[in-house]
Amino acid sequence: MFEKVSSSDKQLNRMVRPSMTYWQDAWRRLKGNKVAIVGLVVVVIMTAMAILAPILSKYDYFSQDFSVANKLPSSEHWFGTDQFGRDIFVRVFYGARISLMVGFSASILNLVIGVLYGGVAGYFGGRIDNIMMRIVDVLYSIPMMIYVILIMVVLGAGLESVIIALAIAYWIGMARIVRGQVMQLKQQEFVLAAKTLGASTKRILLRHLIPNSMGPILVTLTLAVPSAIFTESFLSFIGLGISAPQASWGTLVSEAMQGYQLYPYQLFFPAGAICVTILAFNLLGDGLRDALDPKMRK
Repeated sequence: MFEKVSSSDKQLNRMVRPSMTYWQDAWRRLKGNKVAIVGLVVVVIMTAMAILAPILSKYDYFSQDFSVANKLPSSEHWFGTDQFGRDIFVRVFYGARISLMVGFSASILNLVIGVLYGGVAGYFGGRIDNIMMRIVDVLYSIPMMIYVILIMVVLGAGLESVIIALAIAYWIGMARIVRGQVMQLKQQEFVLAAKTLGASTKRILLRHLIPNSMGPILVTLTLAVPSAIFTESFLSFIGLGISAPQASWGTLVSEAMQGYQLYPYQLFFPAGAICVTILAFNLLGDGLRDALDPKMRK
């Protein structure tokens, strides 16, 4: 009634899956998310254009030529010119350079402050955690835009001031996420093993707990970049951000608002760049959230 299975038949019915690390599997799932890949491609293209377009163009962002003021988009000026005859194409991508620099710089500082603060609070717990998180609750109860504007008023307008203000304001959410992750992970066996082997608190935090929390950290970091870009654009729009003749997307929109009924293209291009970039980062962040979630692993 039974037939002995040969070794060749065993090999035919064997299902072999290549061994993958956590990050390799996350990258595989991210590549399978077409929408997230589109967002990643848009971010890469926008970053490359921000670096190269102002360098390769024969125009610069500040030179004025009133003889070609308010020209419609053409082969000479792809996005047209503004009221001072400045090339909008160059100014939009020079603005991309500033806005992306603000977004990335503020997010990196947010990463450093939020991860360290949340990691320390979550690891020690008890009274230390209670005091540290009450400070966070007080700061969180104040609308973020209010104290960003107050910081900008104190520090004054400028690129460095915008980055510092956003970094000071944006670490709160990161700290809460990292604290929650660390409080879960510190009960795991690998942390007990590290303590048994005599590992210091610094080593446990930096080599064990924080690296194992990188999934939520990366997702939060990715979603913080468009938020910082939008905030910088708003501050520049109301006159508290980047000052002329520098061109961020917020200043370009502010300048275009003066004559948008006559020259709507001057508003369309910088506003469109803000929308496309923020959408791309949000799509990429959603894709990273799904790719880095262990529950989604197949």
